[in-house]
Amino acid sequence: MRFKPMGPDVYGAASPKDLLLAIEEDGDALHDLVDQHVISIQPFRAHTLLQLFRLAAKYESNPERYTSHNTPLKGKILINAFYEPSTRTRLSFDSAWHRLGGDSINITDRSTTGLAKGESYEDVAHMFNNYGDCIVLRDGDSNAVYSMADTLRVPIINAGNGIDEHPTQAMADLYTILKWRPSLVASKVSPGERVRIGVVGIPSRMRTVRSLLRILAKFPQIVEELVLIHDPAKNAAEELFDPGQLEELQQAGLNVRCTGDLQGEIPGLDVIYINAIAWVGDSYEVHGNSFRLTRDLPYKPNAIVLHPLARGPELSTCLDDTPHNWYFSQARGAVFLRMALLTCMVDRTNRVMDVI
Repeated sequence: MRFKPMGPDVYGAASPKDLLLAIEEDGDALHDLVDQHVISIQPFRAHTLLQLFRLAAKYESNPERYTSHNTPLKGKILINAFYEPSTRTRLSFDSAWHRLGGDSINITDRSTTGLAKGESYEDVAHMFNNYGDCIVLRDGDSNAVYSMADTLRVPIINAGNGIDEHPTQAMADLYTILKWRPSLVASKVSPGERVRIGVVGIPSRMRTVRSLLRILAKFPQIVEELVLIHDPAKNAAEELFDPGQLEELQQAGLNVRCTGDLQGEIPGLDVIYINAIAWVGDSYEVHGNSFRLTRDLPYKPNAIVLHPLARGPELSTCLDDTPHNWYFSQARGAVFLRMALLTCMVDRTNRVMDVI
């Protein structure tokens, strides 16, 4: 069987150059990210995020220029500490760092570390200060990243802390949506241009969904309606949100509606985001077995399907060769999003801003 080469836009028809051209450059806004911990999506300004997406689109539009002729992270070391299973997120960060010329240290087994002997997160952070320039942490303990952040003198990125948050996944999700429809970056989006987004998931139990909703709350002008789809037989409406979570979204200007009718909603949705896994401690819960996306459903012609992956039966492989498949583009774009974020966090943007 011969290898079939694939171009950068096999999954997802829009070019990142369209998004690059749609956002007016303001490099000063990226200074907000220098030496900053990325634990939650909440502290970040919408304007800063747009500039981050612009830099990511710059990388993705011309990756060869940055990986072969410009290595802004040369001499820098990333510590990837993943105490919970991961494929895409860990490799994405590692790939992003190496593409920009940096070196990395990877930890993938808690049992091989001092934590297995009872060492505190604070002491681990003291050691990490001496070994790396940036930390990426995934841990089933939702408090671990906060414990380390108080001690660290280098920035840390939360790559998933229990059921709490996954901020860079949310950044990658919105980056994908804006590449699909670059007109959404306008400061004012007309009602006819706004999108209806369906989210199949449980915000109170799924960190990817929680973070996605929080980043969308920073851009309420792009969302006509946010439809939360769940199984009422398993999750009553009042169980979908943590206390104050729904009110936070509504106060930001999002129009949120809950329903259990996936089939009935699909014809009116522009974006469908589906997840089924909630990590809890060292294991996971499966939600939403009653929902499944297949190619024969009545999607809008230009509708896109997103999934943070890894997928289960909720996302059929029969969708993979349809134009609705943007989940592979979502995973690919996450590398360039993280390249942009890491460049900013270690204050190396001056090495890339003047590169065309």
